[in-house]
Amino acid sequence: MAESTRETLTLPVVGMTCASCQHHVEQALRATGGVDDVRVDLMAHRASIVFDPAVTAPEQFVAAIRNAGYDAVLPRENGVAAHAEDANADAMRKAAATLAAGAAAMLLAMPLDAGHGAYDSFLAQALPWLCAIPVSALRWFLLATTLAVVAWAGRGIYLSAVRALRHGTTNMNTLVSLGTSVAFLYSAYATVWPAPGRHVYFDAVLLILGFLLLGKALEARAKRRALGALDSLSRLRPATARRRLDGVETVVPLAEIRPGDSIAVLPGERFPVDATILEGRTTVDESMLTGEATPLAREAGGRVLAGSLNYDGAVLCRAESLGEETMLAQIARMVDQAQGSRAPMERLADAASAVFVPVVLALAAVTFVVWLAATRSLALALANTVAVLVIACPCAMGLAVPAALTVAVGRGAQLGVLFKGGEALERLAHLDAVALDKTGTLTVGKPVLETMQGRGTREVGIGGPSDQGTMGRRDQEAEAWNERDLLRMAAAAEERSNHPLAHAVVAFARAYGPEGLRWEPAEEVRILPGRGLSARVEGHECLLGNEALFSEFFIPLPADVTAPHPGVTRLWMAVDGKPAAYFDARDALRPDAAAAVASLRRAGLRVQMLTGDSAAAAAPIAREAGIDAVEAGLDPAGKLQRIRALQQNGLRVAMVGDGINDAAALATAEAGIAMGSGADLAQEAGDVLLLRAQPMAIPAALALARQTVRVMRQNLGWAVGYNLVGIPLAAGVFYPAFHILLTPWLAAAAMALSSICVLANSLRLRGWNFAG
Repeated sequence: MAESTRETLTLPVVGMTCASCQHHVEQALRATGGVDDVRVDLMAHRASIVFDPAVTAPEQFVAAIRNAGYDAVLPRENGVAAHAEDANADAMRKAAATLAAGAAAMLLAMPLDAGHGAYDSFLAQALPWLCAIPVSALRWFLLATTLAVVAWAGRGIYLSAVRALRHGTTNMNTLVSLGTSVAFLYSAYATVWPAPGRHVYFDAVLLILGFLLLGKALEARAKRRALGALDSLSRLRPATARRRLDGVETVVPLAEIRPGDSIAVLPGERFPVDATILEGRTTVDESMLTGEATPLAREAGGRVLAGSLNYDGAVLCRAESLGEETMLAQIARMVDQAQGSRAPMERLADAASAVFVPVVLALAAVTFVVWLAATRSLALALANTVAVLVIACPCAMGLAVPAALTVAVGRGAQLGVLFKGGEALERLAHLDAVALDKTGTLTVGKPVLETMQGRGTREVGIGGPSDQGTMGRRDQEAEAWNERDLLRMAAAAEERSNHPLAHAVVAFARAYGPEGLRWEPAEEVRILPGRGLSARVEGHECLLGNEALFSEFFIPLPADVTAPHPGVTRLWMAVDGKPAAYFDARDALRPDAAAAVASLRRAGLRVQMLTGDSAAAAAPIAREAGIDAVEAGLDPAGKLQRIRALQQNGLRVAMVGDGINDAAALATAEAGIAMGSGADLAQEAGDVLLLRAQPMAIPAALALARQTVRVMRQNLGWAVGYNLVGIPLAAGVFYPAFHILLTPWLAAAAMALSSICVLANSLRLRGWNFAG
């Protein structure tokens, strides 16, 4: 099938509680015809499906999820988010009521354990009114109360377990339902047919359900906090805009704005769309979009982004990008996709979740048999079995990696670092070397033309012509070009290029002379990556590029031309196959480039510069930045070869470039880091996009990735360690040596706490800051 026939559908999924649920939903969707890929996000409770609409309709995926024992709705159905909010509030109310009922049941059950002299005496003195109630009345009251509360508060848990059982699967609710059902049925049996030694566990049933509901409610709240960065982005765009039409301003819904509309933005308001300022000047705050905390000055001709805050000037703008095409929407979309991606470290949780519940059921059965055989006490065997069923927690394992990934991706977006997924983040955390492009990465990327020299002309600087000789006097038979002609032709060709040197030539031509130069558009423009371009201008074949381009077209360089000054990049020009001129430009090092290189070295990384510029131009920049290893004169294929050479030496390499010209090297490196251009971010090459054009964002991204992987490991260590220690403890394995046993309600509290600990540890990343 053609790639164009594939569609992506995201469905909210209701009823997932643990990694086992995630696994079952994914299996059900993959079993549906026409599916290419499935990602089920336990954190956000949704499933993303890449499928062929000619084979499968979206309604079939909803049916598959429902047949697996869960629920889903199509995106067009509203109210999903509101339903989630209401469900969480309801769970918190039920948790509070159930825990209160459990505490009361524990109090009321005290006389039922009478028979110990000192205990009976204390109880009679402390709670005489309780001791006056007949024991049989207390048992029946507890039975009725527990039944009512369980039917009200625990209904969803038991229905989820029944649905899973009906579909031949198991989940966390299976364990809790089985444990509480066993405890309740035995307690009911002891109530109807009381006998010495038959204890009731109504308080344990209520406390188990209460702690489970409390854990779910707190977990949902923590998940919302983890997803808070995406929510913050979605709230940045205003719902209305001030449209100016024929001099009249009208506040209209944002959906009515069209490209080219004039929009007024007052101080203190946020820009509703990506736009270009037509009138006025102001400063804007783009910190929520790019992480750049310093207010930026904007005036007529300047670009502003949707969601950025207008500080102190009233401006009139022309709408450029709307809706899903704005940079804000692209960032939100990338964050959303990255948060829903799966990291390689999740494989452990995936493998464990597939067998976790069946293994726990088997261990519970073994616990019951061993304790019954060893003690001949049905009550003690049941209590330990229930504790094993309840303490086991697949949730912590399922949340260990995605919780940390979700928070880290959100925090990265706030700092102007966009991770494209969990795999990219993990690779970034395990690097040995960093290769840096020069132009636009270490340098400002806006070179300024210092001189121009053409054959038969004088060398021209920014201040005007100066008598410094000519180029190629030996070729007197060739047509002589004056400087205006050459500059005009060069600008016409370079106007179609996005290279920084091209911008320098065009800017120089527009500022040339009292009124600047004008030109006709070039024809047949062909970009030659890493070398330059060719074009047809005013009927002449023009080449502009580096020495490699001249060599490729067999054009000899003039022998009597002086070498460029250190730090200067030379752009050669040929007309109709003969050298005609050259342009010398100089770029400035970014202010924080040296500090960024030093920070990378402190992190234990080997730093190298790979550039297509000449060695003479690259050496001063490298020296100023503190880089010793420099490879100059490289075209895209040369950069690719250097990356592969480093990899063959056993190094894991990150390539940092502009995301377009360095696409091959970025894709080949273990981690590609691209300086975001603010264009279509989703099409930029690289695993990581830096929205701030600041080299210090590079070590910041690496440090955040390393910290995130540390948190992932901590979470997995806690989740695995908790179950490895908790289940044997509940089973009574340590009882012979230490006389330690867990009551079922304590096991339930531990289970609820385990998931909350994983989420709380992950939420620490929300406050992470780069120390440099």
